[in-house]
Amino acid sequence: MPGTPRTPITRRRILTGGAALGTAALVGAAPWGATATAAPRTTPVADPFTLGVASGDPDHNSVVLWTRLAPDPLAQDGRGGMPDRAVDVQWQIAEDARFTRVTASGTATTGPRDAHAVHIEARGLRPGAHYHYRFRVGTHISPVGRTRTTPAPGARVDRFAFAFASCQSFTHGHYTAQRHLADEDLDLVAFLGDYIYETGDAGAVGRPHVPAREVRTLAEYRVRHAQYKADTDLQAAHAAFPWAVVFDDHELENNWADDHPYRGEPSEEFTQRRADALKAYYEHMPLRPAQRPQGPDLHLYRRLSFGRLARLHLLDTRQYRDVQSRPDREDPDRTLLGADQKRWLLEELSSSRAQWNVLAQQVFFSQRDFTAGDAEGFSDDAWDNYKVERDQVRDHLADVRNPVVITGDVHANYVVDVKADFDDPASATVATELVGTSFTSGGDGTDHNPGDAVQLAENPHIKFINRKRGYVRNTVTPTEWTADYRIVDRVSTPGAPITDRARFTIADGVPGAVPQG
Repeated sequence: MPGTPRTPITRRRILTGGAALGTAALVGAAPWGATATAAPRTTPVADPFTLGVASGDPDHNSVVLWTRLAPDPLAQDGRGGMPDRAVDVQWQIAEDARFTRVTASGTATTGPRDAHAVHIEARGLRPGAHYHYRFRVGTHISPVGRTRTTPAPGARVDRFAFAFASCQSFTHGHYTAQRHLADEDLDLVAFLGDYIYETGDAGAVGRPHVPAREVRTLAEYRVRHAQYKADTDLQAAHAAFPWAVVFDDHELENNWADDHPYRGEPSEEFTQRRADALKAYYEHMPLRPAQRPQGPDLHLYRRLSFGRLARLHLLDTRQYRDVQSRPDREDPDRTLLGADQKRWLLEELSSSRAQWNVLAQQVFFSQRDFTAGDAEGFSDDAWDNYKVERDQVRDHLADVRNPVVITGDVHANYVVDVKADFDDPASATVATELVGTSFTSGGDGTDHNPGDAVQLAENPHIKFINRKRGYVRNTVTPTEWTADYRIVDRVSTPGAPITDRARFTIADGVPGAVPQG
């Protein structure tokens, strides 16, 4: 984005900056004021900022700032070691890292009902600008986070850089990729689901889940989120950029669909479990207060705009879908999005004047036949199980400027030409799907699996498959989109370097990705 100098930010600067800048503020030019020291009865004795800080869902004049107070983050009762009473939390957002030019500040009150989490909508900010933010409770000062607003609506934007990622099972590997992500030069991170895993300890690499069993209650989901958030590499990635998050299935239960557990029937028990899981999810994510769940429902789908250059449509492919049913995949009444979200999406796409239009979503969009020969085999949890609706969205994308679908879920990198007719390789390419691998889920991974040869043969619209761990870095300009598939060779032990496994570009006005190098 033009006109704003980019200051490098490193993991070390983020993790040490809170204490260093906090001390400077106490004795220097940017004191918190006479109200900085809260009454002793409301102040935790231990550091309450063990889960770090985060920001998210930026627009041109505001951004969400998040933290949760948890001096004992893995306390079994899910309260994070906080007292059963309200606590005041001060916050500041400033144009400089020393907080000498504070743009906005205030005090928020949080308590046990919200797991002592804080969601601040910092408003009155400048478009396309970098900011630093922090929190304070009594004498405790949080790490410093860095965030940025989006350009003004309709503004000309020369560059939008973002990464997307998904699937970060704590037990499957170390957060090496997240550590490298924190050192990128980005405007946004889009996280496409499976932020936590509800499972027990299967696949642990010296990082067992707490509790060791599958989580089902509000207290257990809170502890599981806190365990993930306490990882310092993940904290660094959150503190470096604003994130836009959506959930998939493991934030609740594997392959759930609307009010159904996977291959199960609706029940009061599952409805309560869904309510507890989504409440804990909201409490730990930088989402706006308007998205606070109402019982078992959380309004997740929304859009973010980056001037005239790009618009991201963040989808929800869990809360409204029909249950998975292989025999019924061609039923025209089956839905993955639900009627309201589908109507919203098609209207958003039709009205968009952005140069690049992105569907940021969870499960594989394009057709993917796993079976060799004339027989066919499709995933029952992806868009293939909702074929008619998928084809309707695809046909709508054909009339949209530069449509790109970004996807998580499958623990592998793919590049796919979205075809006007998936069964006819000669049909027009109408959009591009970029699928990102997992951060850790699935362990170290491999370059390819034996079954990949079948997938490539049966699906000629699939151009690339890789199964290592990492994320996809995207640089979007008025002339092209560049996708760098960044991977680490292992997550079973920490410290692996990151490399570019592949680079693809999409030219303005020409659907389909072209390999580079």
